[in-house]
Amino acid sequence: MQLPHVVIIGRPNVGKSSLFNALIGRRVAIVEPTSGVTRDRISYAFECEGRWIALVDTGGMGIEDTTELAPRIEAQIRRAVSDAAVLVFVVDAQAGITPLDEHVAGIVRKTRTPRVLVANKVDARVHEALTAEVFSLGLGEPLPVSATRGRGLAELRQAVAEALPEDNVVTKKPDEGLKLAVVGKRNVGKSTLINALLREERLIVSDVPGTTRDSVDVRFERAGKCYTAIDTAGLRKRGKLENAIEFFGVHRAQRSVRRSDVTLFILDATADITSMDKRICRYVVDEYKPCVIVVNKWDLAKGVKVGDYQTYLESRLKGLHFAPILFVSALRRENLWPIIDVAESLYEQSCEMVATAGLNNVLRKAVAQRLPTGRGKKEGKIFYGTQVGSRPPHFVLFVNAPKLFSPRYRRYVVNYLRDHVGFEEVPVRLTLRMRSGRHPHGRKPV
Repeated sequence: MQLPHVVIIGRPNVGKSSLFNALIGRRVAIVEPTSGVTRDRISYAFECEGRWIALVDTGGMGIEDTTELAPRIEAQIRRAVSDAAVLVFVVDAQAGITPLDEHVAGIVRKTRTPRVLVANKVDARVHEALTAEVFSLGLGEPLPVSATRGRGLAELRQAVAEALPEDNVVTKKPDEGLKLAVVGKRNVGKSTLINALLREERLIVSDVPGTTRDSVDVRFERAGKCYTAIDTAGLRKRGKLENAIEFFGVHRAQRSVRRSDVTLFILDATADITSMDKRICRYVVDEYKPCVIVVNKWDLAKGVKVGDYQTYLESRLKGLHFAPILFVSALRRENLWPIIDVAESLYEQSCEMVATAGLNNVLRKAVAQRLPTGRGKKEGKIFYGTQVGSRPPHFVLFVNAPKLFSPRYRRYVVNYLRDHVGFEEVPVRLTLRMRSGRHPHGRKPV
């Protein structure tokens, strides 16, 4: 069952995103005093008075966006309002009622959706008198709240719960399914790809660099299975970040990679691999995330052969040499569903466990093929290994001295394990530990 949507609306700079974060108890939406920070609809599932809802943050109504995105932002807001089970209309008690507040109030009146009127920024008792002006909107008694101070949040949750329809009650946490973080540089087609998978304009798409700012979770289903695609801000060098909004967008993109099950690394087939692509590659590798390299705009790469491009990628993105590569066109919706199939396969690989006996047989063959280099006259010895975890597959090798194993030899062992124990396309984590005491069975080196 779809969660009922509780949609926060209002003019710019009334504290909608602050209220969104305060209600869910997490910093999900970017909060900045700059007008028009929020563009896409940001949704987050949380439990409200025993019922699960999807709380939705929206852009400011009537925003004057210099990048000509205002019509698209307004379209996102209209769609959110039409899908809402409850509207939370927010005004700024300290600023008073403005013509834009009146405009939003007119939209709210035309709907039959249950609503909760919130007077935000009532930070202290002295501000409570300011709520009297809000009665002029003709939408009933406002609820005094301070998103930044946490005042009135319990009362707001209660008011939202009472306004929810009784024919859509969800008491269990919804399944997020496979979480897919969609990452890449600016303008490589991340939002276009997600829209193509959903077959709707769920995310704002524009040629304007940096259109996506927040990380946006979008839940969808395919063949009875649930998935969550996480759209992220386009990444670029730290020195080129223009403001705090971009900084927070990058931070949230990195957090999206960490909380994902599989990362979709999007590249533009018409552009060269840059140092930023390499940095993204390194971050994904360092987080040990299964990764699908998605080469978008392949329809525009005239005269380029698949084999040649794969060789080019392997030479430029060496840390992801094991990751599968798919060539797609998000705009034309070509070859998109194989992305989901491959992502599922990678996730299943990352969950597998290897029996200790089989693992040590493979380690014996690895050592027989190539001995540890050691240092001076002292040789490195591997006594035995075991898998201690999955997602990512994590192997611990007990050795005589970890410092005797060079980074190059460690990479050799990782690659050998990947090729021989069923982890051909996912990252493998390797830890070397000094064996303490004798093995209970007097085990010799593998």
